[in-house]
Amino acid sequence: MIPLSILELVRVSDVTTPRIALDQARDLAVHAEKLGYQRIWIAEHHNFPSIASAATSLVISHLAQATHTIRVGAGGIMLPNHAPYIIAEQFGTLAHLYPNRIDLGLGRAPGTDQLTLRALRRSPQASDTFPQDVVELQSYFTDEASEQRTVAVPAAGTHIPLWILGSSHFGAMLAAELGLPYSFASHFAPDQLLSALEIYRRNFRPSKQLQKSYAMVGVNIIAADTDEEARRLATTQQMSFTNIFRGARGYSLAPIDNIDTYWSPLEKAQVQRMLARSIVGSVETVKKGIADLVAETNADELIVVSDVYDQEARLKSFDLIMQAVKSN
Repeated sequence: MIPLSILELVRVSDVTTPRIALDQARDLAVHAEKLGYQRIWIAEHHNFPSIASAATSLVISHLAQATHTIRVGAGGIMLPNHAPYIIAEQFGTLAHLYPNRIDLGLGRAPGTDQLTLRALRRSPQASDTFPQDVVELQSYFTDEASEQRTVAVPAAGTHIPLWILGSSHFGAMLAAELGLPYSFASHFAPDQLLSALEIYRRNFRPSKQLQKSYAMVGVNIIAADTDEEARRLATTQQMSFTNIFRGARGYSLAPIDNIDTYWSPLEKAQVQRMLARSIVGSVETVKKGIADLVAETNADELIVVSDVYDQEARLKSFDLIMQAVKSN
């Protein structure tokens, strides 16, 4: 059975609040742990009213405190937004609070717009030093870090596993060169999925952290009792992506019966391209979709986004997704 994990966006809807969204994310982590999910990751986004995960390390602590065995981490920290030293301090602290359960996925994108990037006091050119920043960050977690002049207390010796996140060949090559696990964001940028995985595996160099390549594939999966109901639930995510193209960053919206009444033909084409790898349907439909994706990509793990408006329907979706994998 392929390991399943969750990418949690901490969605705020038009009828909830950030506090409700944070507690729903916590409840999802508890639910996922009982179901046997491998890990739950929090994504860093800024200036999105519908996403309450900007303070990523704090959200990770909120989820980790409520659980016991599931791995909790960042999927990811957008490293150009931060000094590596600060991230080492934050995640070193998390590692001491929740031993052997913290992951640190790293992305090169800002996770926001240029105006917000300036508010973060970061230069758009900060991403140019991403490879060096990853190496610097990694050094703070080693045993030898405690002997350095500048110590990121209490990170030294925690050996937090780093991941490289990406949606292009750049991340694949960097993960391969550094000998790190790689997670491809095909849940919103599927175009280069297969070629990026091929580059990563072909160029992988063993490291202290990882002896053999390990690729995780991001995928949108929405499961319900019937294909029809799952397609209806999926309209929430389709509307969210449509709104991005419109320059609107509103709250998550309740599903609708006919998505074609919401988007234009051009918007439909744009959204469908971004969501091309989505798997939507009943347990049997999801079972086939997952089997086909794993066969095509040879993924070592899947990390699932199930962007469902109603919390109970969302918990049920993750339950049905696990059922589908266990029945394969």
